Amino acid sequence: MSTVLGTHVLPTYPRLDVTFERGEGVWLFGDDGKRYLDFLAGIAVCNLGHCHPEVVAAAQAQSERLWHVSNLFWTRPMAELAAKLSERFGGAQAFFGNSGAEAIEAGLKYARKATGKTGLVALENSFHGRTFGSLSVTGQPAKHAGFGPLVPDVRFTRLNDAESLAAATADGNVACILLEPIQGEGGIHPATETYLRTAAEVAASTGALLFYDEVQCGLGRTGTFFAHEQLGVRPQLVALAKGLANGLPIGCLLVADEATGGFSPGDHASTFGGNPIACASACAVLDALDEELLAHVRVIGSKLAGGLASLPAVQEVRGTGLLIGAELDRPVAPVVSACLDAGLVVGSAGERVLRLTPPLVIDDDDVDLALQILAEVLEA
Repeated sequence: MSTVLGTHVLPTYPRLDVTFERGEGVWLFGDDGKRYLDFLAGIAVCNLGHCHPEVVAAAQAQSERLWHVSNLFWTRPMAELAAKLSERFGGAQAFFGNSGAEAIEAGLKYARKATGKTGLVALENSFHGRTFGSLSVTGQPAKHAGFGPLVPDVRFTRLNDAESLAAATADGNVACILLEPIQGEGGIHPATETYLRTAAEVAASTGALLFYDEVQCGLGRTGTFFAHEQLGVRPQLVALAKGLANGLPIGCLLVADEATGGFSPGDHASTFGGNPIACASACAVLDALDEELLAHVRVIGSKLAGGLASLPAVQEVRGTGLLIGAELDRPVAPVVSACLDAGLVVGSAGERVLRLTPPLVIDDDDVDLALQILAEVLEA
């Protein structure tokens, strides 16, 4: 049935042949009559689980009041969300779009306009999106194939390598240094605190802006609201998306108070950015991401990582909180498919890396069941 349904969809994803019809909490229900334990959460999107009642209520209430008026006017949900994010960050202004790629695009444009410089420094093996700007700073050459020429003056450096960073920024013509505190699509590789401190120092000395892509690792995924909180190095720019509205399309660029002033009216825009329904839902998400839930993420994430490390096929476990990559001794694609057949939804982040980004609300029983299924699949 899934293949028939997709006849008129461009083949841009290698979709698995399951059609999901309903979600509830940590469970997905397919048109095949099966239920599936969801340890992917739409790739770190449904952080509160599917159809979280408070988020549903916020979206439903807003949908009965106002859907869209354009950014020529103010709406209360947009202003309230910007204020909540500013408070969490410690002082910032927000630009709202519809995706992580849009948030990255906004940040790249902001950095060039604010600094008057052109160089964009990013990391090898990084992933920032598929639009031309975000693709240009994605450090995976295979994703560039067939789409050149890309945005000019992009320099790639190696994660946690201070020497390559120094070489890329030596000419001083750098608008921003763009980093994922934890590389997601690139295999769940974390940046070290030492490296981030070096990046901050290099940015300050060259007049560049330090720009974090927390599209996947932010919003409680690692056990703190922002992933960089655990590393103690605050940026001037942050991109957020994925889990911000628990599944409704939204992206956000945050600009620290000390770095504002780079944009003027007319410099950037998004027709649907700041949509009232998405912003109302995001406000409900932020209210739910309290310290109790963040502490739970840290504890349950440690249990999941420990259980994964005990599986014979797992060679290394990387990540923090509930952004976890398990390096396997075999290709991961057949494992992902076999897990789906067994009722567990998981993902991949490279040829041999199993990616687990479950809802932040999973409990001990969910972890035990997921580990049991994984053990059976890996031993088959």
